[in-house]
Amino acid sequence: MSDVQRTVRRSGPRLSRAGRLVVVAVLCVLVLVAVLVVLRLLRGPQPEAKLTVPEGQRASQVYAATDKVLHLAHGSTAKAAKAAHLNLPDEAKGNPEGYLFPATYPVRKDTTPASLLAYMVDTANQRLADDRIASYRTVVIASIVQAEADRPGDMGRVARVIDNRLAKNMPLQMDSTINYALGRSTLNTSHSDTRTDSPYNTYKHQGLPPTPIDNPGAEALKAAGSPPKGDWLYFVTVKPGDTRFTADFQEHLRNVREFNRNQKDGNTGSSQAQDG
Repeated sequence: MSDVQRTVRRSGPRLSRAGRLVVVAVLCVLVLVAVLVVLRLLRGPQPEAKLTVPEGQRASQVYAATDKVLHLAHGSTAKAAKAAHLNLPDEAKGNPEGYLFPATYPVRKDTTPASLLAYMVDTANQRLADDRIASYRTVVIASIVQAEADRPGDMGRVARVIDNRLAKNMPLQMDSTINYALGRSTLNTSHSDTRTDSPYNTYKHQGLPPTPIDNPGAEALKAAGSPPKGDWLYFVTVKPGDTRFTADFQEHLRNVREFNRNQKDGNTGSSQAQDG
């Protein structure tokens, strides 16, 4: 071998075995990244996050969750809701309570509070149209049903109780509406609570509250739109899974006493006693 050949062979640096392994590893990572990029492009734009609205959540809770998922200052979505010009019935007077349909919504880079709220309201309107529910009154009733029913199987009868009491000009006396007025959720309603000065106090004011008290799901809406026949005027969940409906006030009082005993023992239900 000539001196020239020896010089050429020795002119470049030689990688060690560890160095070659590093190069191979880097190349593998680059190939993997390239594959992931290609797959992402083929799938199209993907949502960066999601917002789930549970059944029965109030508008104030939806606003707070929207602020959080969009990384906005608290109160931003509530403020946007007032100027969003949402597709709501005239009776709502711009208040989307009851029309922020419970579902999971995609959140992208260009999502705004107004666009997300509009998506929820449009979804609600579509579901209402599918179920042939055109009445704001029905949505108000469905929101009470959603809050009061211990389980989906009880929703129809709760809706019937509401209809029956309204037909007889009886006050609804629903603790869920007082909870809404006071911005809370509890099983403990005192006599002082029933004197709360609010149009949502259905112990003090006759008829339905002025707006829905939450955002009802599909089952509550169907129950309110087409409740089963029955003469029930009272109901109370004496313990979880055991809601008792009756048209007899004395029987209802016995059920309420059992509810109160269970509450004292810590074995409480998930909906409120309703006094006639």
